[in-house]
Amino acid sequence: MNNTKRLQDKCALITGAARGIGFAFAKAYVAEGAKVAIGDIDIDRATRAATEIGEAAIAVQMNVTSQESIDAAVAETVRRLGRIDVLINNAALFTAAPIVEIERADYERIFNVNVSGPLFTMQAVARHMIERGGGGKIINMASQAGRRGEPLVAVYCASKAAVISLTQSAGLNLIKHGINVNAIAPGVVDGEHWDGVDAFFAKYEGKKPGQKKREVGEAVPFGRMGVAEDLTGMAVFLASDEARYIVAQCYNVDGGQWMS
Repeated sequence: MNNTKRLQDKCALITGAARGIGFAFAKAYVAEGAKVAIGDIDIDRATRAATEIGEAAIAVQMNVTSQESIDAAVAETVRRLGRIDVLINNAALFTAAPIVEIERADYERIFNVNVSGPLFTMQAVARHMIERGGGGKIINMASQAGRRGEPLVAVYCASKAAVISLTQSAGLNLIKHGINVNAIAPGVVDGEHWDGVDAFFAKYEGKKPGQKKREVGEAVPFGRMGVAEDLTGMAVFLASDEARYIVAQCYNVDGGQWMS
């Protein structure tokens, strides 16, 4: 019987990993034999998350809207773990508003985190991987929102469509260096962030608190909203040697909400 762990001795950097989906990824990676850097703007919460996981996890302060912070976080991860074999671009923000009420400042805030963040973090890590040699795996977190527009979610949808496009372009460009770039597109995933999402729809659709969350959960063909742990299998697979021939793809993990 083969008891080898799928990510044995790999070193990963995961952005926005102090909570939610990123934290679930960190735990799953460590369970599969990896060492993980929990990159997050909230260093105190990242430190608590790393402590909860154990000695295979470290906390790294990281603001993906700052190039200086990105470069420092990548350098610290390499210094403390030795290298980066896997990057997950998970940090993201959500917003919603009718087209006529979208504010430029909110648009810029979302694109700085959701698009510029993954692009320039991917760039920094890819440079390290190329210099080190031996390739690597980069996983960008897209969304079913990047597959189509929504009446109230234009900016967020556009940002996640950009993540899918960046994944395709980067995947085609970096595979010559042995770096596989792919993406995961979750559907509706339960978690503390949904309090904010639900509040947007309560405001603009006149729904009662919790109503939108209940409605979207009931609309999932699988029969419920996803949870962070529903995504970890794909995240482990795309980081493993089993995914070596997969390039520039975006995988839906959404309970059947979108087919492509």
